[in-house]
Amino acid sequence: MKNVVVVGSQWGDEGKGKIVDWLSSEADVVARFQGGHNAGHTLVIDNVTYKLRLLPSGIVRKNKISIIGNGVVVDPWALLEEISEIKSKGINVDEKNLIISESANLILPFHKEMDEIREDSAGKSKIGTTRRGIGPAYEDKIGRRSIRVMDLVSESNLDRRLETVLIHHNAIRKGLGKKIFKKDKLKQDLLKIAPEILKYSQPVWKRLSEFKSQRKKILFEGAQGILLDVDHGTYPFVTSSNTVASSAATGTGCGVDTINYVLGITKAYTTRVGEGPFPTELKDKTGEQLGSRGKEFGTVTSRKRRCGWFDGVLVRQTIKISGINGIALTKLDVLDELEEIKMCVAYDLEGKEIDYLPAAVEDQLKVKPIYRSFEGWRAKTNGIKDFDKLPDNAKIYIKELEKFIETKVSSISTSPERKDTILIENPFK
Repeated sequence: MKNVVVVGSQWGDEGKGKIVDWLSSEADVVARFQGGHNAGHTLVIDNVTYKLRLLPSGIVRKNKISIIGNGVVVDPWALLEEISEIKSKGINVDEKNLIISESANLILPFHKEMDEIREDSAGKSKIGTTRRGIGPAYEDKIGRRSIRVMDLVSESNLDRRLETVLIHHNAIRKGLGKKIFKKDKLKQDLLKIAPEILKYSQPVWKRLSEFKSQRKKILFEGAQGILLDVDHGTYPFVTSSNTVASSAATGTGCGVDTINYVLGITKAYTTRVGEGPFPTELKDKTGEQLGSRGKEFGTVTSRKRRCGWFDGVLVRQTIKISGINGIALTKLDVLDELEEIKMCVAYDLEGKEIDYLPAAVEDQLKVKPIYRSFEGWRAKTNGIKDFDKLPDNAKIYIKELEKFIETKVSSISTSPERKDTILIENPFK
């Protein structure tokens, strides 16, 4: 029996929803360990579509326990709205199947406003955030002034905590010529919803320890991808948290020995939302074709994704950084109609060939991809469930990809449907 961490090995949007849905059907417990409501999973179960943002994917399945860990930043109003939306589709959500860490930090209205103010004033230097207040909330967490779930228990404590955080934010707002944020209405709004949030609140680290003792299978799911990690991504065009697999331990309060298998969700080409370096980006008809066939629009924001060839250099790098044991290769069928398919196997940095993405953003923007070309298969892979039935050129592409990234392909997705998957290795076994 294994506990599994699922991470995106690129810039997010790798198709985690379908894979996580299948894994959550195998798991007993599903825990979110970082991020906020800025990234989502789309699940389709019995022809019903669920678009989850904060709630773990296990919530739509019976007899599963879903956890929102201390590493997640929670917009309490967005969470309650999502719970209401899920309930309207016949899904039960109560204190027995949803647990929120008492240590989780809250996203408040002034965080969202600060996110918008910064993005609007940044001009060409904007990061391309989702403007949902994620970054400013994490800043307050690190600055030791944030409001946590546990702070909703006491009105006097909440009043003091709000006073502290607003001293900081209002000083910045004044400097930017914005109106100061008033405390009293926000406090009353929080107290009004406090009972609805607190009923799910528990010490997650303690519950996970109990689940481990009971030998329950735990699935840890993150948001975004490793290339958006605040330390290991294309900084500063990154998210505000650590998206690597080891964050599953710190983001939920369990030991690293809890993690037995790391699955990297990996798209058969590459996409990115927002600003920042993208060495293999295609700004031509092929890029448009990938975007159109792959329906490359964000689950949460509906923003159009930038598309490009598979970047083997980046995926190999994220595999090493995150300790990925196997990859789930998604959206293979999107490549079906292409006559030629390319894979980036190195970079040219001002005449020098390198085999990794440098840390400096200036260099990341300068690197030019060095490609290896493959003959396309120009045949339908959509719906295939047996590796041997794939077109020969598709098998060649997968095997060479596997060899280059130095990690096995554990499954291959050949359509958005959960059943259309070639399972090579079950991460839980």
